[in-house]
Amino acid sequence: MKITALLLATAALASAAEQRVIHSQPSWVIATSQVELAVTERGGHMAPVTFFRDTAKPVQPYHISPWQDEGLKDLPAPVLGSLRGDWFCVPFGGNDAAFRGEKHPPHGEIAGDAWKLLGDSRKDGVTTLRLAFETKARRGTITKELSLIDGQNVVYSRNVIEGFAGPAPLGHHATLAMPEAEGVFRLATSAIRFGLTAPSLFSDPAKREYQSFAIGAQFTDLAKVPLQFKGAPDADVTRLPARRGFADLLQLCNAPGEIAWTAATRTDEGWLWFSLKDPAVLNSTVMWIENRGRHGVPWNGRNNCLGLEDVTAFFADGLPASAQPNVLTKEGVATAVELRADRPTAVNYIQGVAKVPAGFDVVKTAEFKPGEVSFISESGQRVTVPVRHEFLKSGKL
Repeated sequence: MKITALLLATAALASAAEQRVIHSQPSWVIATSQVELAVTERGGHMAPVTFFRDTAKPVQPYHISPWQDEGLKDLPAPVLGSLRGDWFCVPFGGNDAAFRGEKHPPHGEIAGDAWKLLGDSRKDGVTTLRLAFETKARRGTITKELSLIDGQNVVYSRNVIEGFAGPAPLGHHATLAMPEAEGVFRLATSAIRFGLTAPSLFSDPAKREYQSFAIGAQFTDLAKVPLQFKGAPDADVTRLPARRGFADLLQLCNAPGEIAWTAATRTDEGWLWFSLKDPAVLNSTVMWIENRGRHGVPWNGRNNCLGLEDVTAFFADGLPASAQPNVLTKEGVATAVELRADRPTAVNYIQGVAKVPAGFDVVKTAEFKPGEVSFISESGQRVTVPVRHEFLKSGKL
């Protein structure tokens, strides 16, 4: 690997990143006047993130799981130890079964084990934190860069995979805190080819888990997603939260384009969260809609969050299901990335927050110009955000 143990050690000594224990997890923290960002040592989970920290109404959009400060031991999966905010996953998904002799934990070793600090830097108004992880189940190295730009309420993520040769589902697991009031979170995405609810049982009543979506139902409109209940109208997934007591999963397959986006508007608080990606790299969004639908440990019927997970994967089924033919590959949707030992694979990703005026509801469309994106709501209002979306292709700021 290009990153040696010596380099890891010496780079960490040179770092000035602040270290804190946040909700029981040792974390590294970087900040600008606009944004403060924390990322856990264990699993590389990014949260809390405070946007607009220089205003009277800062925004913390990310979910932090409710068991974080309870000292629970022997959790069902290592990823649950830190579960919060956004984290990078490879291989993405449950990974219950072995693949070619490999056995990976849910969302990969990188989601639940310790990362190493390489250091941080500040140059030309860009603050960057650098981390690294050496995998063992399949040999490889992942380097992570999280960057903030002065004057922006945006986080730029770059994960570079070296080694780890072979097929792998991968992507980001952005998880937002769900509000309590029904329907105040308005969801929208760029154009999709189609969506599909989980093709097998996602929430098992035998494990005290419950789902509301039909199994394996295809749809083309997020406002019309089939439910499993006889005679029930389709669910409007553009309005959340809804259907308290259920935990559901669906996957949206992006239409081809230069940039794909997801936007979640908090109409009760006057802001929207957005993600931007290259759909040639991350071709789908898995939506995890968790509204107190799981009652086993550590969930205990209290977890309320929204996963907007930009991936190339087969739902959350993990490596074997994603690397082999499935109902999505039959539709021409790749569900794994073929990684090569002789060529690094970079995954560039953008997340941010914008303040929106009263009456701004669900996003209808997004328009991109050099160095900015404008979100236009169905009510006809426009919000323009400075963001270097060119980073998605270049990986450079």
